[in-house]
Amino acid sequence: MPKITIVGAGSVVFSRNLISDCLAYPELRNSTFCLFDIDEGRLKTAGVMAQQLAKAWNANPRIEGTLDPRVAFDGADYVIFTFQVGGYEPSTVIDFEIPKKYGLRQTIGDTLGIGGIFRALRTIPVMLGYAYLMEDLCPNAVILNYVNPMAMNTWALLAGSNMRAIGLCHSVQGSYRHLAEAIGVNPDEVNYTCAGINHMAYYLTLEHDGEDLYPRIFEKVANGEYAPEWDRVRLDMMMRIGYYITESSEHFSEYVPWYIKGSQPELIDQFKVPLDEYPRRCVSQNASWNAMADDLAAGKGFEDLHQSSEYGSRIIHAIETGIPTLVHGNVLNDHLIDNLPDGCCVEVPCYIDRNGIQPIKVGTLPPHLAAMNRSNINVQELVVNAVLTGTKDYVYHAAMMDPHTGAELSLEQIWGLVDDLFDAHGDMIPLFHGHHHGEGCGCGDDCGCGDDCGCE
Repeated sequence: MPKITIVGAGSVVFSRNLISDCLAYPELRNSTFCLFDIDEGRLKTAGVMAQQLAKAWNANPRIEGTLDPRVAFDGADYVIFTFQVGGYEPSTVIDFEIPKKYGLRQTIGDTLGIGGIFRALRTIPVMLGYAYLMEDLCPNAVILNYVNPMAMNTWALLAGSNMRAIGLCHSVQGSYRHLAEAIGVNPDEVNYTCAGINHMAYYLTLEHDGEDLYPRIFEKVANGEYAPEWDRVRLDMMMRIGYYITESSEHFSEYVPWYIKGSQPELIDQFKVPLDEYPRRCVSQNASWNAMADDLAAGKGFEDLHQSSEYGSRIIHAIETGIPTLVHGNVLNDHLIDNLPDGCCVEVPCYIDRNGIQPIKVGTLPPHLAAMNRSNINVQELVVNAVLTGTKDYVYHAAMMDPHTGAELSLEQIWGLVDDLFDAHGDMIPLFHGHHHGEGCGCGDDCGCGDDCGCE
């Protein structure tokens, strides 16, 4: 039976879904689940949760917990990344509060924008450090990455290591459902084609029994019958570009230059953009942590278990059993989308069976959709190259090319903002902290980066 390692297992709610989803398959109920975290308290809570799940599913998995990555990776067949580097405090607070001093506002800050850039700079070196350990300890394992910024992290992981990996999100399989419901169609009966980049993929087709659903959706939106406040940004975009985008309105508002503008504050209210949304969510989650841990220990919340929509367990099950499944995953663009750059990270349909991850060629996106993707890919490419080559200047160039940042700030402000963010994060970004020299990763023996920076 496979060994499934969860990195960042202290993200208990997410770990719970992934383990429960696996245990829902009879073929995976005797698997080994190795829980790895750097926080001993959260790791213990995750262990209690896993034992309660096994009991609820009447399963007999082997459950291990460790603070040692070498133990976690040794002999692993699947490694699931769910960790966050820097946490809400200090890193997320820094990512939001310092840009505010420049008049730059964000909503989520985990995918693109200045927050996404610095989240990637903190995360990619740690992720690569783990990948290099895995090359020695479990070179045939498959990495399932759930860590944002998805495109930048997965791109760097695949380009910077020899490990097999796929980036997974839940936006594709969920985002269209409310549109179908709005026109009275069962979402489970809808067929769709979806492709692009993570958090900016497009439903190229939405069909039910051979009928194109878009005309009915457009009519509902145009006449005001369907106009939820929480989705004003995406619906506005859909009516302008002709396709619906996978990620939520609050996410999408900060990937483009049109909705969050200091010079036009009325747009925030018009489109109901929830500024500082991610910090609010972090505060709420942290406040409920102890109560959740108590409930887990008491066995509460395990009464009505069912599989979630996450792809992770489906991939593991398909590879282990040979029973095929189709997911939408993030992989490198190897002739998959013709009018996006070769080697960038794209989100496309992927066929999974015993042969592993097999991305499906999509072809050519409508040109205006590809153009929007490329505006984000430009930033992603510069950040990935900054880490893989140790070139700090590319970070400034990435911020310069970011659609939202560039629309709000002058170049002098952008350079100052990046300097301030580097200073505030300090050794949370070891690759560019203090002296950095040499070739390749940019670090020397005295860089202070430690084992987890991903440097060689």
